[in-house]
Amino acid sequence: MNRLQDKVAVITGAGSGIGRAAARLMAAQGARVVVADHDADAARETAGLVTAGGGEALALTVDVTEEASVAAMTDATVAEYGALHVLCNHVGGTNPRTDLDVLRMDMAEFDRAVALNIRSTLLGSRRAIPHMIRAGGGSVINTASVAALVGDVLQTSYGAVKAAVVSLTKSLATQYGPHGIRCNAIAPGAVMTPALENNLPQEVIDSLLAVNALPYLGAPEDIAHAMVFLASDESRYLTGQLLVVDGGMTTQSPAAPGRRAMLPA
Repeated sequence: MNRLQDKVAVITGAGSGIGRAAARLMAAQGARVVVADHDADAARETAGLVTAGGGEALALTVDVTEEASVAAMTDATVAEYGALHVLCNHVGGTNPRTDLDVLRMDMAEFDRAVALNIRSTLLGSRRAIPHMIRAGGGSVINTASVAALVGDVLQTSYGAVKAAVVSLTKSLATQYGPHGIRCNAIAPGAVMTPALENNLPQEVIDSLLAVNALPYLGAPEDIAHAMVFLASDESRYLTGQLLVVDGGMTTQSPAAPGRRAMLPA
């Protein structure tokens, strides 16, 4: 299938994990993909995987917290491919070892969280939308998190900035809908990316699995498939929405796992 034929898609944070999976899946659906990442080697590696699979990709090094770097990314995209139709603002995250509760969090980590998650999303959108208007419309896809929907004992900054991403998504959808530009967000649950595996101890990963409604955690491709849908014309009447892709983590009651023992065998 060529669900994204003739579309040009920019994906930030595409050097690994979900971003890499999205780049490969979008290219497989016909998009020309710009693989943007702060790690030049990782960006080139992803682009190589795309081209090895028969797709077309351009690797760019970008600092998504700096407007000049983001502007260079979008300008290079249009110079190479002639247009820009899809933007995945995927860069984000915090360090769970320093993004703690309110009294003990590292305030430098809070500032980093703001820059990495919400500033990057705003800057990417700010620089991509004029190109989308000239192209006759487009789709902005922001990566939020289930952390935006619930409270937690740590990663206070992360939850707050991802909630801001959800709010910005609604504003962008409202402001630029008349130009044919859609903006939606995806809230992933626990996904087995390198970032998750490298930052969370196994007991925490096990605890996440225990509260999922499904008997497994997500893979990067699970989120990437949702990104393909939002990038495609199949979602042409969907904007300003938050798509929660979390294996049912935020759906079930916290008591549900324990109450299963009350069911008859």
